[in-house]
Amino acid sequence: MRITVMTADEQIISLDVDPQESVENVKALLEVETQVPLQQQQLLYNGKEIRNHEKLSALGVKDEDLLMMVSAAAAASSATSNDLGFNPDGSAVNPRAFQQHVQNDSNVMSQLFQTDPELAQAILGNDLNKLQDLLRQRNRQRSDLRRQQEEEFALLEADPFDVEAQKKIEAAIRQKGIDENWAAALEHNPEAFARVVMLYVDMEVNGVPLKAFVDSGAQSTIISKSCAERCGLLRLLDQRYRGIARGVGQSEILGRIHVAPIKIGSQFYPCSFLVLDSPNMEFLFGLDMLRKHQCIIDVKENLLKVAGGEVSVPFLQEKDIPSHYLDEEIHKEASSSGNPVISGTTDKKNNVPLGGQSPAAGHGNAAQGAEFEAKVSKLVELGFGRDAVTQALRLFDGNEEQAAGFLFGG
Repeated sequence: MRITVMTADEQIISLDVDPQESVENVKALLEVETQVPLQQQQLLYNGKEIRNHEKLSALGVKDEDLLMMVSAAAAASSATSNDLGFNPDGSAVNPRAFQQHVQNDSNVMSQLFQTDPELAQAILGNDLNKLQDLLRQRNRQRSDLRRQQEEEFALLEADPFDVEAQKKIEAAIRQKGIDENWAAALEHNPEAFARVVMLYVDMEVNGVPLKAFVDSGAQSTIISKSCAERCGLLRLLDQRYRGIARGVGQSEILGRIHVAPIKIGSQFYPCSFLVLDSPNMEFLFGLDMLRKHQCIIDVKENLLKVAGGEVSVPFLQEKDIPSHYLDEEIHKEASSSGNPVISGTTDKKNNVPLGGQSPAAGHGNAAQGAEFEAKVSKLVELGFGRDAVTQALRLFDGNEEQAAGFLFGG
């Protein structure tokens, strides 16, 4: 293992030693490096003097630990070495003296900025309480790591026929794989841990500007009752298309507005909407209109392209989206964007379908719903995610073979 020794004249010495090495042998190595006789050396670990006959492992010295070396005369005449020691919880005995001492050593500061920039910033700062907290935290981390290593070593020495021990070994191996996968993600794919902002564009509905949520995972384009009223469209509501929109949550469908103008960029397009009783979601531009108007969601250029690229509008930056739109829980319950299935629209008096086929394009009746669910389950068993399977099946109108080919090809 490697230990670092700091001398009274602020010299930093790194030594590769065996954990079973005696303190006396360490002093002999330091005598070669510093020209200070072994008999005049005094080594301190966590602020306490360690004796020649003691072993490093018995003292708790581990890899990358710091020892202080002073001469016996200097220790007798000054309490500086004690000031630079550490308490049992890892905090500095004299945090101000420790801070100033490390600040004055450019080599140590350079190493800290590379290995522990947070601690380096705390040493350069003015908050001693934060510095002490970080020192305690690092000490706990070292203790936890040492305890974990001891547990792993104990498992390796366990009886191979002990079922419980083998379960623990299996769990430890699995957790190690998870930790390695997490570390690799942090290094190679750190953006995966950031929040993803949904896609919004500026649109006008019947001349009223609004922020439209672009969602290719929603079957239908949706407008809230309050937004439809503000846009002057509620008078066109056809209540024969009542029903329930089921996705992550569910909302009541009040009816359908069959056609109204929307403006994207500088062009006008006809659009139909389902009207939901959902005050937290204003307007959702769904897959039906995306396909009708041949839209392209270009995440590379951050554009929504309409009519195959004839019109392009940029997706909004997070700062341009109203804060209440970014509430993920609201959208989970209100937007029905999680591959919504809309129940058959019925005459509530007689409980029979109205207007022929329901807005769910055939997924409203129970038999077809069960058949679709069976296809989903079969493809999920092949290892694909449920959301991806559902979208693929809907993309190919329920054709299981084409959906499977698309998933394997992706």
